[in-house]
Amino acid sequence: MRITLAELHKAGTGPVTLLEILSIEGQKYMARLNLGDQTLILSDPQGRTRLFRSSWEILDTLSDLEIHCSEVVHNSAYNEMVGMAPSPVDPLRIRIQGQPQ
Repeated sequence: MRITLAELHKAGTGPVTLLEILSIEGQKYMARLNLGDQTLILSDPQGRTRLFRSSWEILDTLSDLEIHCSEVVHNSAYNEMVGMAPSPVDPLRIRIQGQPQ
């Protein structure tokens, strides 16, 4: 599902339990938010995924929200190497805000 910045600011959305800042080839970033039992992608008013130039731009944009934990998530390209058998590789997660679990 998707959510806009305006919808996030409506009363009653609750705190963001986890903000995942997804790195897209190290060039662009998108925000995936966990609100209660929902996982939502931050989108523009037209329903397109909102892209940012840096993780800090996302944090600045969402700075007035209650966010319990933030992580930058980089997917691994190692399972795409030529000549290697495909295998799942967990993404690299870097906690940038929040308490250790």
